[in-house]
Amino acid sequence: MKCFAIAATMALAAAGAVAQSPSAGSASVYPSKPIRFVVPFSAGSATDIIARTVGDAMSKSMGQPILIDNKLGAGGTIAALQVARGEADGYTVLVHASGHVLNPSLYPSLGYDTLKDLTGITTLAAIPNVLVVNPAKGWKTQADLVGAARAKPGQFNYASAGIGSATHFNAEIFRLQAGIDALHVPYKGTPEAMTNVIGGSNDWFFAPLASALPLIRDGKLQALSVSTKARASALPEVPTSIEAGVAGSDYTLWVGMIVPSATPMVVMKRLHDEATRALASAELKERMAKLGAEPFIQSTEAFNASIRTEMEAAARIVRAANLKAQ
Repeated sequence: MKCFAIAATMALAAAGAVAQSPSAGSASVYPSKPIRFVVPFSAGSATDIIARTVGDAMSKSMGQPILIDNKLGAGGTIAALQVARGEADGYTVLVHASGHVLNPSLYPSLGYDTLKDLTGITTLAAIPNVLVVNPAKGWKTQADLVGAARAKPGQFNYASAGIGSATHFNAEIFRLQAGIDALHVPYKGTPEAMTNVIGGSNDWFFAPLASALPLIRDGKLQALSVSTKARASALPEVPTSIEAGVAGSDYTLWVGMIVPSATPMVVMKRLHDEATRALASAELKERMAKLGAEPFIQSTEAFNASIRTEMEAAARIVRAANLKAQ
């Protein structure tokens, strides 16, 4: 009888320890403090805009602030490394763009394993990139630009939001398919790249529509094509890059939520459910439409499967274009 009492006491103590552990007890009351969205690009970039838009809606339903931490550099790998090495408790979430799948092929030493150390929760938005130029360049169509670039190989340049960013990847796909030889000029983010295209020092840029739309409407940028297979609802008069004559050049920029793989499943599910609820609201759909973005929810399983598939495709592009992290 005495042995039974000791065993029962030990069992109760063990159960109490599990209930108080970070993976069980803390997850059951999640969130109990502010959540931080780590964004790899500068304020005003498409990824930043989506993170703030969705984060604002999620914070209201979750009852905790969602803070934005812009952690720039190295195509998003600095932010991804910070999250991969951080606490797996759901309070630090990486909100990254589709350049995430390019980085493993581009950077030889990431410091983290994209598939093992990080897990995608869901995509949040799909955003067309739009091929923009300074109106003063005189190119009215994508064919005008391609013709000029082919006539003077190596004498034109294009901007991106950084080496390994989705804007860089999109531009490389387009360059390869169009048969263009041009110089890549990377910046810290989309706003900086657009500023230099407007100023005339860079010839073109595949800008996320969410960031470029106001400048296009103001006449500061000329839109020549959109990167997606279908035309953008916000710019229905602008053809796709395929319609404009460059076969195989389509590309869709996605923005998604990613956490350390050791994050408790109950926390991952809460984040997924809250993002789904936020993006289903009429208010958020309207805000997304004004940005030229579309809500894009996937199951966690589907998102991670697409990350793996896109990484393989990205590796082929990196080899074909002979891309290197500078």
